[in-house]
Amino acid sequence: MAQSERWQKIGREILFSARTELYMSLPFLDTALAALTVSDGYDTATLATDSRALYYSGPWLAQQYERSRANVCRAYLHTVFHCLLRHPAKARGRDRALWDLACDVAVESMLDALDYRCLQADKPSVRRQHLYRQLRESMPVLTAEAVYRQFRRERAGLYDCAALSRVFHVDDHALWPEESDDEQERQWQRAAEQTQTAMETVFSNQAAGGEAVREQLAVSARGTADYRSFLRRFAALREEVAVDADSFDYGYYAYGLRHFGNMPLIEPLETREVRRIEDFVIAIDTSMSTSGELVRGFLSHTYALLRENESFFRRFNLRILQCDDQLRADRRITCERELREYMEHFELIGQSATDFRPVFAHVDRLVSEGAFHHLRGLLYFTDGLGIYPKKRPRYDAAFVMLEGEAYPDNVPPWGIRLILRESELSAG
Repeated sequence: MAQSERWQKIGREILFSARTELYMSLPFLDTALAALTVSDGYDTATLATDSRALYYSGPWLAQQYERSRANVCRAYLHTVFHCLLRHPAKARGRDRALWDLACDVAVESMLDALDYRCLQADKPSVRRQHLYRQLRESMPVLTAEAVYRQFRRERAGLYDCAALSRVFHVDDHALWPEESDDEQERQWQRAAEQTQTAMETVFSNQAAGGEAVREQLAVSARGTADYRSFLRRFAALREEVAVDADSFDYGYYAYGLRHFGNMPLIEPLETREVRRIEDFVIAIDTSMSTSGELVRGFLSHTYALLRENESFFRRFNLRILQCDDQLRADRRITCERELREYMEHFELIGQSATDFRPVFAHVDRLVSEGAFHHLRGLLYFTDGLGIYPKKRPRYDAAFVMLEGEAYPDNVPPWGIRLILRESELSAG
């Protein structure tokens, strides 16, 4: 047997041993652990995956195993967690080096939080704990998306990223696909949902110390609403001057022409009933916890959807409010041209603490003054942190938040919660 084949055989046995140990200690991960086929069809210096198979280096695994079995278990689970949270599929359109680092930080934070003997690191890293504390000051859950945005916001330099990569790097991301595979992504989505369910039900007593895993899975597995459909709920029914082909009966029309020459018995209606947005309010949380880049992305996405679906009447009444702890701006927009100009010259005003009450008090005052005729709802883009009104307003209020960087549980019972993914904003 060749030396390389011998090393690969040893590596395979080490991986199977580690997987068995992980099965025994963390049974709620059985679906995820079984999803990757162990293969030696790719030359890697550590571990690598394309979301279908787990590739490995026999000598590296032997070296890690000699130091500690926990090192192998952590490395195995590190790669599985990347797939379970669908990190490879989310890499498209992002700074690849920064995304790789953010994914490693998110996954290692989960492993460091798991209190199992088979995952105990050689010695706790002070630098890791310091970074975790810093990140948790600005985000509720250390998801890769939220960590990536934080690094982008702080404009992390090449030196800082390289230094952190040495601390968190474990596996090889070179095989992460450039194009997402929908079927593969659905498979890992199902695995995440099954793992989350197992942690909360059958294996709840054996998932001790797994809060970090449960939190990330809750964010990853949460279905996000179709924003296009969501916007339609704020539309009002009204007659519009246009031919209503749907209510026109061609049978009577043809019968009249056939029997009376040019005298149809029925003609198309000159008006039709349509559902579109007439009165609408978009409120922007301009506190320090909300970045201008995300706000512009949200407004651009919303504008693109409204324009694409012809959601507005020809003349409408849109108010765009900016508020942190007080109302900072109120812009009235009545047509698409004004909306387009506002988007082109948008500036964020504020950056103090968050108080939602001034917006609702201002809108209530506008309603009482007759500024709106058919106000169906208010859309509030926020991270969810702030002081809410105690009473439900007379119109629907939806709090739109970004996945992984929001506190939806803070929204009162009368509020509608909608979670968007960052990729949706980029698409807009």
